[in-house]
Amino acid sequence: MRNRIPCTAARLGLLDPQMIRAVVDGSAFHIGNQYVTENRVRIVQADDVQITSAVIGKSGLYEQTLRLKDGQLVSKCSCTLPEGPMCRHCVAVLLEYHRWSQLREGQKANEPKEEKPRARTGESANGQGSTARASTGDVKLGDVMQFIEWLQPAMQAIQNGQALPDAPPIGTGDVAQWIDMIRSLETTRRVSEDAQARLESDLRDREAYVGRLTQQLQASIAEAKAAQAASQDCQADLARHRSLLEKVAELSSEVARYDGQVKALADEISSKGTQLEKLSGSFKEVSELLRSIARQLPPR
Repeated sequence: MRNRIPCTAARLGLLDPQMIRAVVDGSAFHIGNQYVTENRVRIVQADDVQITSAVIGKSGLYEQTLRLKDGQLVSKCSCTLPEGPMCRHCVAVLLEYHRWSQLREGQKANEPKEEKPRARTGESANGQGSTARASTGDVKLGDVMQFIEWLQPAMQAIQNGQALPDAPPIGTGDVAQWIDMIRSLETTRRVSEDAQARLESDLRDREAYVGRLTQQLQASIAEAKAAQAASQDCQADLARHRSLLEKVAELSSEVARYDGQVKALADEISSKGTQLEKLSGSFKEVSELLRSIARQLPPR
């Protein structure tokens, strides 16, 4: 993610926390300040106009580049957070660099001023006066001795994974650059170790998460198999019930047919009963007629 902010500051160290808070999101400033407090910021290389750094965020290690260019503060971070105009990691880098700049300026103010080498006036072979200045090279023997004394406990601290001891009060020159180089390498090593530890922790968490997902997947597969078996049983039961329903439908059709036949027989029987009643009435009439005839005949 890259952002640009108008900036009139001549040096990055002049950007104090109040100025940073005024132009960035409140949440980004709060989290960036928390990163500084938790010592998550590692400045790899820095000067007045450009900073190269790394920040251990909540999801991994992110790299940043901040520089002053053409009246603008250009910030670039490897994160993908939609925070504007500057992400929390770049905010943390600016806060850490301002703190570091203040400490460095305080140390410079407390350092004793070096005396300038005095010129010695001698007389040359031709009788003319000549001035010879005391020359000082970039590498001084005293600085080298102090560096060697500091290097042994520094190497021991690196081997034990401890913080580097305080550097000897060496001004500028090659020896100071050697110390800065060792500090930069140690900072890079610490960032790499922290990143590796975080990556290993993330890997263990991901492996545990994958293990849980695997268990859940196996349980889901077992449940799916059980559901499939239950579905097959239900299909078999459904087929049996359909067969029973077909038989019931056939029986119902037979019952309806028999019911029709029974009704027809009942109607026929009813009709026969009516006929029988008529015949019975006729028989009664004939019987009464025969009785009346028998009464009218003379006795023998």
